[in-house]
Amino acid sequence: MQEPTAYQTLQTHLRATPRTWLVTGVAGFIGSNLLETLLKLDQRVVGLDNFATGHQRNLDEVQTLVAPAQWANFNFIRGDIRELADCQRACDGIDYVLHQAALGSVPRSLADPITTNAANITGFVNMLVAARDANAGQGVQSFTYAASSSTYGDHPGLPKVEDTIGKPLSPYAVTKYVNELYADVFARCYGFNTIGLRYFNVFGPRQDPDGAYAAVIPQWTAAMIRGDDVFINGDGETSRDFCFIENTVQANLLAATAQNPDAVNQVYNVAVSGRTTLNSLFAELQAALATQGVHYAKAPVYRDFR
Repeated sequence: MQEPTAYQTLQTHLRATPRTWLVTGVAGFIGSNLLETLLKLDQRVVGLDNFATGHQRNLDEVQTLVAPAQWANFNFIRGDIRELADCQRACDGIDYVLHQAALGSVPRSLADPITTNAANITGFVNMLVAARDANAGQGVQSFTYAASSSTYGDHPGLPKVEDTIGKPLSPYAVTKYVNELYADVFARCYGFNTIGLRYFNVFGPRQDPDGAYAAVIPQWTAAMIRGDDVFINGDGETSRDFCFIENTVQANLLAATAQNPDAVNQVYNVAVSGRTTLNSLFAELQAALATQGVHYAKAPVYRDFR
């Protein structure tokens, strides 16, 4: 008989001993997927969101996917991580923090670095302080946060290795690097357990296809379904590591509950260790949609490199 994976073992353990989790950015793409998984594991979940980028429809969809008794284990707080009092209220009685709330997108940060800084740095420190203070009463056991592959900056090396980074290339990248520095300092100064997860192009259900800052997979998929043009920046041979949301959810839960002292106070890549060019991605989405009766016949429209 095949041995259960670490994640399967964790799922069994959590069902037997439910805990209370805080998911910030719970109405967003990654946050709502974490919520869905935790509720299906019969966990108690507190969610914090100000709907800056998240949507009520994501929470509504999760409600349809879990049992009524599981949904009753969810407590939503409408609040802002830029307000310390909101963070403190959300951390009360929490065992594990999964901090996903942030303003993503490199272009957004270039257009508005002040707001990006306020959410991603001030908000991050507020959450660290609130979780640290809740920990003083044997509350919060760990703080797992969304880091970013943007931290690698201009370093050309492949594969990307956690302890080798370059200079940041955007205000967004600066904020995510500062998050890692703050988490490390809190671990050293306060003995507070943190783990950062550097996400690489996560995709999956409930990822927003609309708006100027939509990620490429939902944006292209929506365009193909509508019959609109699909735009590729550059020659299409630029490659990315695309990581499915279920991998990201597993990484969060395993990181939050890690017991090995050598595993905590680190940052980890969350990726699949593969490269997909934009041209290949276009063809794969086209083929996948065809199996669902959507036959997209247009060629992509190539634009200047971004």
